Amino acid sequence: MDNNKVLIVDDQNGIRILLMEVFSSEGYTTFQASNGKLALEIVRSESPDLVLLDMKIPGMDGLEILKHVKAINRDIKVIMMTAYGELDMIKEATELGALMHFTKPFDIDEMRMAVNMQLRGGESNNRYAIGS
Repeated sequence: MDNNKVLIVDDQNGIRILLMEVFSSEGYTTFQASNGKLALEIVRSESPDLVLLDMKIPGMDGLEILKHVKAINRDIKVIMMTAYGELDMIKEATELGALMHFTKPFDIDEMRMAVNMQLRGGESNNRYAIGS
């Protein structure tokens, strides 16, 4: 099985470390970025299969990063991480091509299952997208 690449974009170090550990132990090649500029450099150089993207990042926010990711490569799957109450942004993110979102604090097992489904579940996973 080829190693899928997962990029974690969050300005909170603790969340990045947690998600890196979880997805490394699932067998994915993981990358992390604390801001949009770094995230997009990794998207260009590594072509990750999936990006876990925090909505609220200082500087370039999640929606901006999402637009750029999709402009670089439409096929990259993006799952948003949001704070409670960011519903307007979630709607916009979905329209921009995000597959689903998790509200913080999220259940790490649900996140793990969702990522596995997106990357290993074949083409039948679109019906699971939240918010459509």
